[in-house]
Amino acid sequence: MSGETPVLRLAHITKRYGGVVALRDVEFSVLPGEVHGLVGENGSGKSTLVKIATGVVQPEEGEIFIEGQKISRLTPYLAFKRGIHVVHQDLSLFPNLSVAENIFAHEYIERHRSFVAWKDMERRALEVLGRLGVELDPQEIVGRLSFADQQLVAICRAIASSAKLVILDEPTSSLTFREVQRLFGFIRELKAQGIAFVFISHRLDEVLEISDVVTVLRDGVKVGTFPKGELTKAKLSFLMTGKEITAESLVTDLPEAREILRVEHLTRRGEYADVSFTLHQGEILGLIGPRGSGRTEVALTIFGLRPPDSGKIFLEGKEVVFRSNRDAIRHGIGYVPENRLLQGLVLDQPVADNIAVTILNELVSRSGFLHPARKIAVAERAIRDFGIKAPAADAPVRSLSGGNQQKVVLSRWILTAPKILILDTPTHGVDVAAKESIYEMALGLARDRGIGILFISDEEHEVLKVCHRILVMREGRIVREYRPSEVTEEALRQEIVG
Repeated sequence: MSGETPVLRLAHITKRYGGVVALRDVEFSVLPGEVHGLVGENGSGKSTLVKIATGVVQPEEGEIFIEGQKISRLTPYLAFKRGIHVVHQDLSLFPNLSVAENIFAHEYIERHRSFVAWKDMERRALEVLGRLGVELDPQEIVGRLSFADQQLVAICRAIASSAKLVILDEPTSSLTFREVQRLFGFIRELKAQGIAFVFISHRLDEVLEISDVVTVLRDGVKVGTFPKGELTKAKLSFLMTGKEITAESLVTDLPEAREILRVEHLTRRGEYADVSFTLHQGEILGLIGPRGSGRTEVALTIFGLRPPDSGKIFLEGKEVVFRSNRDAIRHGIGYVPENRLLQGLVLDQPVADNIAVTILNELVSRSGFLHPARKIAVAERAIRDFGIKAPAADAPVRSLSGGNQQKVVLSRWILTAPKILILDTPTHGVDVAAKESIYEMALGLARDRGIGILFISDEEHEVLKVCHRILVMREGRIVREYRPSEVTEEALRQEIVG
């Protein structure tokens, strides 16, 4: 493959935003039929590199070559026409249109066609789907499909547009283990047809599984490009962060502690059934299972947002019935939601407002007005205590990295002095260093403040590292309980997928 002409080559790329250097003298190239992993912490320059590769932004220095031809000024349209496509996390599909319409919409937009040849479009869609081994009805409305199937539609759209390089941005973040393996099979099939991929993910085990080579960026500088055979997850983490990150468990056996939460036979039709477990003071209890297993729905019931059809909830030995999440908050329960962007933050509002929102009543003067100085003081203390990297308390929370946004959501609940904290996939979409910081925060809250934490996760290594006990949930039921010392990562994965 070394003698082949790269599909894409970026040579000595430098890009600045004001006084900040986003990329400095970066070389990056992708060969036909290659899966090229691209990793780095948030802020390392990955997004800027992708924007330059697709013509969204222009570099100050450097050159761009597509199939050996130098491109003097790359635009998104030219990148698309030359076969470079991006499948973003949000997929950019039309949810109200069919599979076939989504696959070929670009043709009608580009050529300003006024009429649609429906039968011809469906025939061509079936050809594309069949060639790629995707079993979907071309007439199915995309909004009704699972996220995994929508992702395949987005890739089929790129292939139907004669894509030579497909950039996948965090493609597995919302997929189950089985769906990930299905996607990887799809990538390998297209790779065999000569199509190249750039695979961007914070899930390093998946990067190592699917990639042929991996490029590491750190602080806008290329650390290197490595064949995957030279890499381990630990080495890759070190190359990204410059720090040794251990996979060993961070917890010790929890000494005898009083029970603070007990749920008995919780059932909500269509979501989960006969769920029972206990949580103790200072304990981190892991809850892991495929997406759709009912884990988030159970958490929302404990938080008062989805009343159960049957079953009981006990707090410190007393039965409680929550009519709303306000009842749960008054009883000392906090909830960090799965989707921080949609459910946890007001992105255009200041960091201070996002932090203080849970304790506004405490910041109101006797005359009924919010005390701005007290709000800023509370926010600045939280920024300091939780190591939130923010330019200022009045900076919009949108300007923070994913890991620091998550810390904002965590800190707001800590201000309420909860007895129980539900963390729903708290490391979703954050880099390896931010994950370690969130683990340390959770451990500190449990150990130093005695908070009982229900830690919902997608990642086996994560619950093995940070939890005292692990509950496996599948098809709406808890099927197994482990202590980390009793199970390996592979055995836990097998239990999850059944």
